Amino acid sequence: MREEMERREEAELHRSNQKPRSPEGWGLLMVLWYLAFYKPIITESHLRRKNIKFIFIRFSAWQYAGCDKLWAGLVTTLCDSVRHHFGALPLSVYHVMGTRPRFASGFSQKEWVLKRGTCLKLWGLLFVLGIGLSILLVALLVPGVKDHHALKVVGSAVTSLSGSSLLLGAFSVLKNLLISEKHKIERLTNSEKFTSQLGFMSKVRREVEVLVDFLTFMEIFERRRLRVVLEITSLDICYPEKVAGVLNAMNTLLSDTNAPFIFILAVDPSIIVPCLEQTGCMKGLADNGYLYLNRTVTLPFSIPEMGARSRLRCLEAAIQTREDLMYRIITGNVERRRAKCCGAPVPPSLEEADAEAVRCIHEAFHCLHDGADPLARYLPTNGAHLRRIVNTIPITLRLLLHRAGSSSPRAAAAWVVLADQWPCRLSWALQCLEDSWQSGHPAPDFGAQSLWSIFQENLRELSALRQPLHNVLSLDGDPELFQTFLAHDFPFTAHDAHAFLGVTVNLDPSIRHKMGLLRGLDRLQKAAATPVSRGVQCPH
Repeated sequence: MREEMERREEAELHRSNQKPRSPEGWGLLMVLWYLAFYKPIITESHLRRKNIKFIFIRFSAWQYAGCDKLWAGLVTTLCDSVRHHFGALPLSVYHVMGTRPRFASGFSQKEWVLKRGTCLKLWGLLFVLGIGLSILLVALLVPGVKDHHALKVVGSAVTSLSGSSLLLGAFSVLKNLLISEKHKIERLTNSEKFTSQLGFMSKVRREVEVLVDFLTFMEIFERRRLRVVLEITSLDICYPEKVAGVLNAMNTLLSDTNAPFIFILAVDPSIIVPCLEQTGCMKGLADNGYLYLNRTVTLPFSIPEMGARSRLRCLEAAIQTREDLMYRIITGNVERRRAKCCGAPVPPSLEEADAEAVRCIHEAFHCLHDGADPLARYLPTNGAHLRRIVNTIPITLRLLLHRAGSSSPRAAAAWVVLADQWPCRLSWALQCLEDSWQSGHPAPDFGAQSLWSIFQENLRELSALRQPLHNVLSLDGDPELFQTFLAHDFPFTAHDAHAFLGVTVNLDPSIRHKMGLLRGLDRLQKAAATPVSRGVQCPH
């Protein structure tokens, strides 16, 4: 994400010749000046900006697991991190004098409009203050006028009223400077009256709305888009009701379509789903935690099992942390520099690899858009599922190219659609395929066997396990379309499945793990129920 941020920054600078601004040094004075006297306008040129800046925030749920309201910890971490990133002073001034950004009318390109009302009020207060001070000084210093108490009273009153208005504004800024949004939310959540009210999350959301408007203001000032990236970890070691509270807080923050938030939810679905199903947040979703996650997550990314090369890289990284082996890193850097100076062969550039990936992605999307292609018939009608497919295809193709895969973009797109529309049936076929490979006695032509035939051979066993797999089976689409997909339009073989499995990120591996456990238990029960003849000694 940081590399993408730098690349977009350079491209935008080349396109518009406008350098981004930063609220540091002289930039801080500029921010305070714009906050006090100007209104931000969202123009068309601002919406066309491609440069972006990510603000990374890490939230470990385990650190807040002891508090009564874990979701409040998420919101307070968000507010505190944004305040720390931009500084307390600009955010405090925005609370008092800032105005909400509005969209430009017509095709105006003015991003800042003078606050005439604020300027008139300020000049009026300064003018009245000057008059009051003048009257007071005349009443105190000019001979012959000192005895007139009326002038002293008028001067003091005018000076006090105008000066108190200015001091009141400064006091409000100082108050927001000392009392942060984090303390406000903590005070709200500690109130018994507050927690008993209906829709108490809306009050917290109002505090967050001010933060969102401030981020939009800073977008216009810095001349780039801002996105707050929250990485949520350790949620699968918290209590079930706290897990549901954090996910509800996420949905509340993302309920605004223009919210500048990106949530990276790093969890184990096999643990999160039972936690959700134990709480009351599943009402209306047939007590199915998988459906809840599917409606919450817009880009699923299930990390595949670690391969041999990855294990070796992790081992090498662990060894390099040893202080007595650090010299190997230094010598490795020296060797790379020497090879570069001596004109050693250079691997293909990242630009060429990226261009090939973009070509494959465009080809895959063209198959989805082509009405004559059979793949278009299997696209879901649900908008959330469509976004999941569109988000997953580029990642799958890039992983295939990285592993030097030879599959076509159309086949990769079809595999992504298959995993999204029928996760249970595909997981069952893959589990049966894996068990056949692990048995050690597969047929000679097993790699050429179709995935549909493997599924048909084990369909009766899946039917026997339909009760414990009820929630997972409900994720699948039309069974007849699944048969048409694998038997006629896209007859994937066992070899194809083995090739795609390493790059399949939109298929939850916990489903396959659960199926493997149920299948093993079922076989143990059948083996235990089979009578053993007395004349034949059991090998076990």
